[in-house]
Amino acid sequence: MATSKRQIDNETSRRNASGLARDIQILEVLAEADSPEGLGVVRVAAVLGRDKATVSRAMSTLAEAGILSRDEDSRLYRIGPKIFAFAALSAEATLVREARPFLRRLARQSRETAHLSVLRGGAVLTLISELSPNEVRTASWEGRGSDPLRTPSGRVLVCEWSDSELADWYAQQASAALHLSAPLQVSSLHPAELSTPAPPWLDSVESRRSVYDLPSLLAETARIRRIGYATSDEELEIGVVAASAPVRDHTDRIVAALNVSAPKARVGPHLDRLGLYVARAADRLSARLGATPHSDTQAARPRPSGSTG
Repeated sequence: MATSKRQIDNETSRRNASGLARDIQILEVLAEADSPEGLGVVRVAAVLGRDKATVSRAMSTLAEAGILSRDEDSRLYRIGPKIFAFAALSAEATLVREARPFLRRLARQSRETAHLSVLRGGAVLTLISELSPNEVRTASWEGRGSDPLRTPSGRVLVCEWSDSELADWYAQQASAALHLSAPLQVSSLHPAELSTPAPPWLDSVESRRSVYDLPSLLAETARIRRIGYATSDEELEIGVVAASAPVRDHTDRIVAALNVSAPKARVGPHLDRLGLYVARAADRLSARLGATPHSDTQAARPRPSGSTG
């Protein structure tokens, strides 16, 4: 009896699936390896109980695709950069999927504009913005980048780095953004307005920056770790205040910053209350991502002066 095309296709699919399963076993062995330098073909074949030549061909193919990385001198294999890239993309997609309905509810309940941001190189990138239902409100920053040291989100995203990591990052990417002569955000102005003299109170607004050099960056990140949130009082935009708190994943690593921004006239006197509110909201979003609850940290946070709640 002649073999049908469907039978051939089914057999090919089974062989391909079997090969994929064997490749996944190789990845699992390398991912669980105790040696940071990687493992050789002989060791991987022995762990799997498979033919060395077959394992060698499979690992070479995976290395060509960037799934594995091979050291040319030691000929040891490790998990390759493409796996980490896939993981990062998947994690960010999960973050956005979980966060979008959460931000929608947060903006509706707080009646202010909510943002979710991540660090991309030397800038804070806003992944999602949900606008306040109020007629007078702050703008969406979705898809836009901003100076990480003039925003509470940026300071939150790096708050758990070591002092040496912060110093290196500051030297490489942040120092140029901190000149005190740099203007506040004026992108909403008409071009003709840019040539007009600065208002007399601009210098006093500029002096409110929380971070203006490396020591102030170290002090601010220490403060964020202590109280669980960061605030901004007209540091990026005139008339705008904001508060941010860290969002963590299942490893308890900070993967994003939750931010609520608002007109200063409406929220300014209650900026620390806003910070506590955002920190609690960020903890709830973190829990959705599998993070350990930080309720003990919340209980230890100092109340804003004058708070009775």
